Amino acid sequence: MAGEIHRITKETLEKLREEYHHLTTVGRTEIARVIEAARSLGDLSENGDYHAAKDEQGKMEARIRQIDDVIRHHELVERDVNAQVVQYASIVELVYLDDPDDPQEFFVGSIEERPSGVMVASPTSPLGAALLSRAVGDELGYEAPSGVLRVRIIGIR
Repeated sequence: MAGEIHRITKETLEKLREEYHHLTTVGRTEIARVIEAARSLGDLSENGDYHAAKDEQGKMEARIRQIDDVIRHHELVERDVNAQVVQYASIVELVYLDDPDDPQEFFVGSIEERPSGVMVASPTSPLGAALLSRAVGDELGYEAPSGVLRVRIIGIR
């Protein structure tokens, strides 16, 4: 959302700046070449290559706008690697009390910082907000569309 403050780490800010630079230089040049090559094939109304390239260009431009918004409206956060409680950028392993045999991991932070394969719980979401400042062994509840869900924290990293 434009104008929203994005809490990110310094490392993520640098990655986003690199991605932004790549997309606005190399990415735009490459997609322009692809569009031009597809355009040279003739009738644009039935040219699948042209329409696919234009679609890809639209997605790339949307990503550029998204990154630009994060870069313009960010707040740097630092994580205390020795903390014994859930904080921004923690990965929390938890179990739902009604299904304790199925542990799940959540990254508490921005989707821009999410480690691969880990679900995200925004610090402003009901789960993310409930997890902040909690420790291993804590049981807590949070409001979900289906009602209050109860979880136990079994690990923090």
